[in-house]
Amino acid sequence: MRNLEDICLQVVEMSQQVGEYLMEEKGNLSSGDVESKGKHDYVTYVDKTAEKYIVEGLSKIFPPAGFITEEGTESRLGDKFNWIVDPLDGTTNFIHGLAPFCISIALKKDDEIVLGVIYDPNAEEVFYAWEESPAFLNYQPISVSKTSDLDNALLATGFPYTDYDQLDEYMEVFKWCMQNTRGVRRLGSAAMDLAYVACGRMDGFFEYGLSPWDVAAGSFIVKQAGGSISDFEGKDDYIFGKQILAFNGKLHKDFQKVISGFFK
Repeated sequence: MRNLEDICLQVVEMSQQVGEYLMEEKGNLSSGDVESKGKHDYVTYVDKTAEKYIVEGLSKIFPPAGFITEEGTESRLGDKFNWIVDPLDGTTNFIHGLAPFCISIALKKDDEIVLGVIYDPNAEEVFYAWEESPAFLNYQPISVSKTSDLDNALLATGFPYTDYDQLDEYMEVFKWCMQNTRGVRRLGSAAMDLAYVACGRMDGFFEYGLSPWDVAAGSFIVKQAGGSISDFEGKDDYIFGKQILAFNGKLHKDFQKVISGFFK
């Protein structure tokens, strides 16, 4: 295949171009532009149009790859390579004119992610990495935090909006975090949460009920930035398994023990 660095940098440029479209449309939505895909799960013409732009761009950058997309504008799967695309992670934020929201793009080779790009058009920050590379933010290398104990850790999470089966357990985790960490932030975009873990702004992230396009790029960037990723049981089923922990290497096992005690 072509050089992954070259592909990644082209995806960076393309995501920035699509980000300009998101910012042009920000604030232009009316109530009639918002559709419901399910309870508290929304989509707009901006999500769908941005995804079409991204699919078109990625098809030119690396034609052999198929697609796994949130909005289903392209469903062709590749034999070996597939792009995993979220054109607008944080749609509810976008609808309300709030930041953050972002574009999230990952490339999967067989069962492994080999490239990830997250672009936040509000801050004009692009996070990215490719196989065997460091992680970068706006062309500068980044790394996860060096926080060594949970008591001094600032964590990120999201609230489940469709799957409430484990809500009681989740609230117990929040209670524990209130008493044993520096605090928990809920920003409204899982991809941005992961990007912030990668650059050390957050010490860790946990959530359940997420989809592959929410976490594929961000989890890869965290790993390339020196972080650790798993599901709640400490296993590797976090892209399709709907559970994810993303922490710096010093905190991951400690928090994994905590959350697995609640999610038995």
